[in-house]
Amino acid sequence: MDYDDIEYTVEGPTAIIMMNRPQRYNAFRAKTVEEMISAFRRAWADKGVQTVILTGAGEKAFCTGGDVKQRAETGDYGPSESGMFEIGNLHKIIRDIPKPVIAAVNGLAIGGGHVLHVLCDLTIAADTARFGQSGPKVGSFDAGFGSAFLARIVGEKRAREIWYLCRQYDAETAERWGLVNWVVPAADLLDEAKKVAAEIAEKSPTTIRFLKQSFNADTDHQAGLSNMAMSALDLFTHSPEGLEGAQAFADKRQPEFNKYVGA
Repeated sequence: MDYDDIEYTVEGPTAIIMMNRPQRYNAFRAKTVEEMISAFRRAWADKGVQTVILTGAGEKAFCTGGDVKQRAETGDYGPSESGMFEIGNLHKIIRDIPKPVIAAVNGLAIGGGHVLHVLCDLTIAADTARFGQSGPKVGSFDAGFGSAFLARIVGEKRAREIWYLCRQYDAETAERWGLVNWVVPAADLLDEAKKVAAEIAEKSPTTIRFLKQSFNADTDHQAGLSNMAMSALDLFTHSPEGLEGAQAFADKRQPEFNKYVGA
């Protein structure tokens, strides 16, 4: 299958899914999300694949989340074959695929891109990587896995800091907080991810599958919150406040959110 927004390759026991929109810092539109879901399904069905690496093209960004410029231009995330923006289903398949998913974060992991790496089983970061949230700055949020599951990883205080302040954190800080497993030189990132994937592939695939499902079981109830959050986000992004965030980003100006206080 040919893809426009991603690249999908298989090397031995490892499938590599690379978000390939470097001109937009690998921000995803509806088509990107649909293609990633397709690639994860291919990896799931391929009995030769035991691990999946998720990464971004170029050196600047892993993924900067939803394409805010697209949203400012069209009011949505663009067309897709299904006619839907299936980010919730992408989150679900990253958790549900019975094979470990390793995020190889090569640059900025911001907004929805930060959520993607958080949902992966393991994260390996380049020493040039940076992490953070941007939703409240551009009129967006993830009140499901992107916040609740994040709090399980870094704790309530840090998760609230990440979301409320929208700061960016370097790879060393992310490792110290438990957001990432390892930090490696940028030039070694993909090779290191492949080594870790090969090490996992030496293990019993059935035991790994059960272990992943066991880890997920403790937080599966958050899927209900995530579904509700995605419905709320769909309504919010079409509101005047949500549209102001996207338009301000496209105009490269500060959003005027003060008039919505208490609304």
